[in-house]
Amino acid sequence: MKMERVDKELAELRHTFRSGKTRSLAWRETQLKALLDLVHDHQETLFDALHHDLGKHPVESFRDEIGVVKKSATHSLAHLKNWMKPRTFSQFPPAFAGSKAVGRIVLAAAAQHLTPVTLELGGKCPAIVDLTSISSRYDTQIVAKRIVGGKWGPCSGQACIGVDYLLVEEKHAQFLIDLLKKYIRRFYGEHPKESNSICRIVNRRNFERVQRLLKDPAVSASIVAGGFIDEERQFIDPTILLNPPLDSELMTEEIFGPLLPVITLNDIGESIEFINSGPKPLTIYPFTKDEKLKKMIVSETSSGGVTFNDTMVQFLCDSMPFGGVGESGLGRYHGKYSFDTFSHEKAVMERGFYPELEPRYPPWNSFKLKFIQLAYNFDYFGLGLLLMGLKKH
Repeated sequence: MKMERVDKELAELRHTFRSGKTRSLAWRETQLKALLDLVHDHQETLFDALHHDLGKHPVESFRDEIGVVKKSATHSLAHLKNWMKPRTFSQFPPAFAGSKAVGRIVLAAAAQHLTPVTLELGGKCPAIVDLTSISSRYDTQIVAKRIVGGKWGPCSGQACIGVDYLLVEEKHAQFLIDLLKKYIRRFYGEHPKESNSICRIVNRRNFERVQRLLKDPAVSASIVAGGFIDEERQFIDPTILLNPPLDSELMTEEIFGPLLPVITLNDIGESIEFINSGPKPLTIYPFTKDEKLKKMIVSETSSGGVTFNDTMVQFLCDSMPFGGVGESGLGRYHGKYSFDTFSHEKAVMERGFYPELEPRYPPWNSFKLKFIQLAYNFDYFGLGLLLMGLKKH
């Protein structure tokens, strides 16, 4: 019955598209304005819903959900006419953002209809913290603030672009952990479960999954901060773990929760090999002033994107493409890239009737072969000599 419903809705969408109503500038502007009106008129309702589902503060809700939609729609409205000017486009269904498992199901279903899709699947997004190159007290405080904000700020870690784990040199690990604990307290208080600025786990299924990660004795033994669990409220404290087993589920699957493993290395350069040993992440967050390390990260790792010395902010930039690679997704969107992704650029060619090049037609001979070889090599001088009979064939 589910597939019948999908087939029916797909047929309706295709009928609407064939009618041509979705192609005009006016229709698209109307849809964007309607989206802006919808978000504006129901902002308080959305705040209430997000707080009810996640315990999400209105400020965080606006920053991560409502404000992003408003900004993106406003940006698109301002540029849509220019985007549409030079070319003709036609829309197709975009089939998903979510987990790898569901992404595979969506891609398989799309294949039945030969429907293009954009998949944004997340993954284990690492933060590389190079405290050897970041030495000033002010800068290290900023690093810690941005990591805490990028881990527990977005739905208490339940975001595909949130920080999944940290890589740091062993000699700096305790210093970094102490800084992280400081800013957890500053942002969420001594008892985070009483704070109105941090979310609970979205549903029972995900709560039990994250809780299960901590039940591994070797994992629970690595907890150095947090770990408090409130089953009734589906809340887990911001939790830091130092060197949990690399073969544990915590380190082999996307965490998507408030647990932050800190993995120590002898040298920060080892972070390249560590990241490359696993699936390609959606984003890498390196904190460093070392230009050589920056170049190595960009050139020697593969990820959907790289954001240096900050977290999450790339999601707000409409002038940059956003998307994954490999198991973190395929395709890209945001701003003009969304317009291009959800469109088909149709090539249209028109020719006159002169000149007519006979070498394109049979019967074939050595002259025509030579003509085609020279043309494909863009050897216009040689073509001239051939046509004047001054070049052998």
